Amino acid sequence: MQLVETHIAQKLENPIRFQEYGVGIFDTNPTKSGIKKAIKKGLIFIDENLATTSKYISGGEKIELYQSEKSSTFERLKLDLEVLFEDAYLAIIYKPAGVLVSGNKFVTIANGLAQNLKKSNQFDAVKPQPIHRLDYPTSGLLLIGKTSNSITTLGKLFKEKKIQKTYFAVTIDKMKNKGSISSSIDNRESLTDYEVLESVKSERFEFLNLVKLSPKTGRKHQLRIHLLSIGNPILGDKEHYLENKILNGKGLYLHAASLDFTHPFTREKLTISKELPKKFTKIFPDF
Repeated sequence: MQLVETHIAQKLENPIRFQEYGVGIFDTNPTKSGIKKAIKKGLIFIDENLATTSKYISGGEKIELYQSEKSSTFERLKLDLEVLFEDAYLAIIYKPAGVLVSGNKFVTIANGLAQNLKKSNQFDAVKPQPIHRLDYPTSGLLLIGKTSNSITTLGKLFKEKKIQKTYFAVTIDKMKNKGSISSSIDNRESLTDYEVLESVKSERFEFLNLVKLSPKTGRKHQLRIHLLSIGNPILGDKEHYLENKILNGKGLYLHAASLDFTHPFTREKLTISKELPKKFTKIFPDF
């Protein structure tokens, strides 16, 4: 057999069965069913003894995952993510533009979370899971749940609009200094507040604007659809655009800049932010 990965268990508040603890600790075998299969095949050792599903983990144990010579080789995802906040319940990471949050593709944020985040020491720890979505071309902050309770609770906070999200976008053409957009999306009420922070003249687009956006609802493509509806689409948008005003090769100029909410378990007030990407500051150097 060949050693694939080694994990040192962190100190737990209460010991839990390895069958539950083992979910997400190995990049190459992150699922509960995969752990059970590896145990049955004798491929997992805890402190150099064969692992069992009923073995309790309390902290400090050396857990080793092996691969038999007959096993097919694993393809291990290597995706380094910037972690802006993390504790036992949740994390906030930076999603680069051009990466899917989840889905059937191999390279997704969801598939890369286990290798970038620490295993939770809570009894209901699960494989880390994104709480909300960001479009493929959008960069910015993504909230992650690390326990079953936190995933449920954080999802509820989003529905109750108790998590404030702030975005920045570069838009095309002249626009009002501030306003609200309330056009419906898919026959559902939707609302976005916006404020223009700076405008510059552009030979190709007449004007480019740095806009601060505060969505009050969370519809799919809401900001992109809303800004197009007032004649000011986001620069680089190839789905919601004006004819002859498409920018190729630079990606979408939309950035999820901050998350603001009260931590549902520690009651800590969290305001986490990420600076504008360089492609924004090339146009607006004062920001």
